[in-house]
Amino acid sequence: MRPAPDWRQLSLPQQVARLLVVRGSGHLGDGQRRYPRWELPNAELKRLLGEGVGGVILLGGSAAELRWRTDQLRRWAGHDLLLCADVEEGVGQRFEGASWLVPPLAIGRLHGSDQARALALAAAYGRCTGRQARLLGLNWVLAPVCDVNNNPANPVINVRAWGEDPATAGRLAAAFITAAQAEGVLCCAKHFPGHGDTASDSHLELPVLPHGRGRLEAVELPPFRAAIAAGVATVMTAHLQLPELDPGRPATLSPVVLDQLLRRELGFGGLVVTDALVMEAIAGRWGAGEAAVLAFEAGADLLLMPADANVAMAALLAALGSGRISRERLELSLQRRERALEAVAPALAGAGSGSEAVEGLESSSERALARELGEVSLQAQGNPGLPPGPGLNLIRLDSTLANPCLPLMAPALQRPAQSGYAACLIDGRSPSPWNSNSAAPLALERLPPGPVLLQLFVRGNPFRGSAGGEEPWPAVISQLLAAGRLAGLAIYGSPYLWQALQPLLPAGLPAAYSPGQMPLAQAILLDALDLTGGGLEGGFTD
Repeated sequence: MRPAPDWRQLSLPQQVARLLVVRGSGHLGDGQRRYPRWELPNAELKRLLGEGVGGVILLGGSAAELRWRTDQLRRWAGHDLLLCADVEEGVGQRFEGASWLVPPLAIGRLHGSDQARALALAAAYGRCTGRQARLLGLNWVLAPVCDVNNNPANPVINVRAWGEDPATAGRLAAAFITAAQAEGVLCCAKHFPGHGDTASDSHLELPVLPHGRGRLEAVELPPFRAAIAAGVATVMTAHLQLPELDPGRPATLSPVVLDQLLRRELGFGGLVVTDALVMEAIAGRWGAGEAAVLAFEAGADLLLMPADANVAMAALLAALGSGRISRERLELSLQRRERALEAVAPALAGAGSGSEAVEGLESSSERALARELGEVSLQAQGNPGLPPGPGLNLIRLDSTLANPCLPLMAPALQRPAQSGYAACLIDGRSPSPWNSNSAAPLALERLPPGPVLLQLFVRGNPFRGSAGGEEPWPAVISQLLAAGRLAGLAIYGSPYLWQALQPLLPAGLPAAYSPGQMPLAQAILLDALDLTGGGLEGGFTD
């Protein structure tokens, strides 16, 4: 690649373009895009990068494909790019073939009983994530989540958090940051000033956090202070309203929150990036242009996923032309961006060729880490083994469509099948198993006869609007027990659902909980239930 020009040599439109981070697919072809509503087609992406857009957030595809994709994007741009991904649970969470680790809250819960081991695992988690991201051409890891998940009903944070109390979240997030950034990538503490105590999802609406400064100092801010002390390179804003701090604007658009609180009082000198501006909490109220200008005025340096990149750039140029935004303010953000890129440039240069990077992607120690995390976070009770089939393997999912947790050979499907349990998948679009009786909500007469293995994939996820707690699973458990049909229970994801359902179970009934939902977590859990599956787990146990 030819040497990138100093930002001072760029035209004003090119300087403004450097502030934007747009969304692209990790896949190479337009027809492979998973979310075409947000992921720009290649022609548009190539044009924007040629005009100077400074970053791309990626999702989807294999690890090998991502390595080709990041090289391609750099060629298209011809200048230094920030290439990032939401890999809060390891790079394999988003890109097949890399390490997919159990969610951070699993380590947060271990911290209460074994602090030293939890801190060591958090650091290993960071090393694994940072190393694999760098080898695949990413230089910016949009993690860790520094929100304190002290609200079990939180629909969007949930197991993504590193802790349910400020001290745990701060210590573990700092350990992750130190280890990951030592691998040559930038980390991102999110979502400032704290999204853990919200009961609504900012992807869908604007949450309100009614706490004053005293409460923020006690709960929400300590993990961010710890992240800043650990040298975190970037901080991401939260799309939520804090009336006690700024009754007029949400945090992403508030100078009180970003400039006064984050910059001046907490002393953060790195890059501030918005959460995705396309999210309904922002785009639905301010539009692409005004949201970009307001966020930049408030103190953000980088604008992530504006609803329309062209409109956002035009609005910023107009604000600079009118004097609403000063040239000095623009130059300050460009200087911060330049420093961040300089910090990670040597590590990226040493990543090796694409084939070398992919061949050495997942080390034996990283495979061992993934298994250790799955085993240490597992909780189980009862007597292993299920009654012989035929039986019913009833699986609840957020969505049965293209679910990465449940490929065709997933242990949750194959292992019960080896014991004679036929799968029945239900999600929010599957009303057939339900009836209107709140005391007995499962329509048993519509299901095949025999013992039932109930597997629940439940956790907080963006765009769902809930953490699954409103679903009638306690009544279902009681109903199946009364009918003598509950053979076993497996819960993947939310610890709060496990806490609610376990007391309802007979002591001898086989049941287990894993915070992870990926195939490896399924294999470990089903091992505990003595569903070995005759070797059908393939590579999922390694």
